[in-house]
Amino acid sequence: MFDDLQGVRSVRAELGKAVRRPALWLLPAVGVTLSVTFAYLIPYAGYAGGTEGPPNSDRGLAAMLPAEFVGSAIAGTPVFVGALALILGVLVVGGEYQTETWKTLLSQGPGRRTVYGAKVVTVAAGVLALTLALFAAAALASVVVAALQGQPMMWPPLSEIAAGLGAGWLITMMWAASGIMLAVVLRGVALPIGLGLVWLLAVQNLISAIAAPLVDWIADLQHALPGPNAGSLVASLGAATTTPGVTALVDGGQATLVTAGYLVVFLAVGGWLLSSRDMG
Repeated sequence: MFDDLQGVRSVRAELGKAVRRPALWLLPAVGVTLSVTFAYLIPYAGYAGGTEGPPNSDRGLAAMLPAEFVGSAIAGTPVFVGALALILGVLVVGGEYQTETWKTLLSQGPGRRTVYGAKVVTVAAGVLALTLALFAAAALASVVVAALQGQPMMWPPLSEIAAGLGAGWLITMMWAASGIMLAVVLRGVALPIGLGLVWLLAVQNLISAIAAPLVDWIADLQHALPGPNAGSLVASLGAATTTPGVTALVDGGQATLVTAGYLVVFLAVGGWLLSSRDMG
C-alpha cells in the first residue's frame, strides 16, 4: 500500500498526529469503562445482592472469573466497542476533509496510497491498543471478583487468549475500516459517524429482532451481514449471548471469514475512492 522510507515517515507522522488528539484517547477509555461496567460491575452487584439475572442468563459468577475473561473482554465488540472503533476510523481519515488539509498533506510529497496506508496502519495500531486495554481491564476485573469471592485464579489456555485477542482486533478493525470507508465516501466526519452509528446501533438490531423473524430471505441475509457474523465470532469464544449483538447464528469459522472479508472490502473501497476522486 505504500513503500519503504516514505511510507515509514508517513506512518510516524500519522501516529504523531493521532497521539496528540484527546478524542482518540477518550475512545478506548470509554470502551474499557463500558466493558467493565456491563460485564463485571453490574453483574457482580446483582450477584452480591442476590438478584437473579434475565431468563436464560449466563452472566453468573462463573462468567466473571478469570477462566472466562476472554469472552467478557470481547463481548462488546460487535456493538458498542465496534461503534467506538468506527468513530476512530472516521476521525483519523475524515478529519482531513473537515479541516480541508488533504491537498496540503499530499503536496508535501507522499502519494495518496502512501498517506492512506499510513492512516490505515494508525487506525490498526489504535484498534490493537483498544483490544489490549479491554483484555487487561477484563483480566483485572476478573481477578478482583475471584479475590472477593475466594475463588481460585484459573486462567484459560494461552491459545484461547490469543484467539480472543485476534478476534477482538479483527472485529473492531472491521468496524474501524467501515468508518474509514464512510469518511472517504462522504468526505467528512459528522455524517459518516451518524450514518455508521445508525446502522451499527439501530438498523442491524432491527433486522435481527423484527425483520428476520418475519421474512425468510432477510433471515438468510443475516448470515452474510457484518454484525451477526461479528456476534457469532465472539459467541464462539465464550461471550454471553445475552449481550446485545452477540448471537450464535453461524459457526466461528464462517464468522471469521466473513468478518475478514468485510475488513478487506471496506479498506479496498476506501483506498480506491481516495485514489481516484478529485480532492477539490
